[in-house]
Amino acid sequence: MNANLLNIDVCYALPDAQTLIGVELAPGATVQQAIEASGILARHPEIDLTKLKVGVYGKLKPLDTVLADHDRVEIYRPLVVDPKLARQRRVDKTRKEGSIEGRKWQNKDSR
Repeated sequence: MNANLLNIDVCYALPDAQTLIGVELAPGATVQQAIEASGILARHPEIDLTKLKVGVYGKLKPLDTVLADHDRVEIYRPLVVDPKLARQRRVDKTRKEGSIEGRKWQNKDSR
């Protein structure tokens, strides 16, 4: 390992598999440069950086963000279901099954 280079991880996750690629880049390298240097775009041709969001350690960042040593660049897929809607569906299902857990937020009269 060269002491003058940044060690960067680039990751992309699918529901059934994850890809994590380590790259070494010159100081001042950007998120875009890390993604291109990793070769992840060739492994996953479905990645379209004009449509998908990217970030560093869970924080959304633009492609021109300068990276620091040991950063993890993440490429995010779009959500299939809105998290609020998914939670509401789980609560409704629990209420229909008759569990007190699903009804504890209702008025005591309507339980």
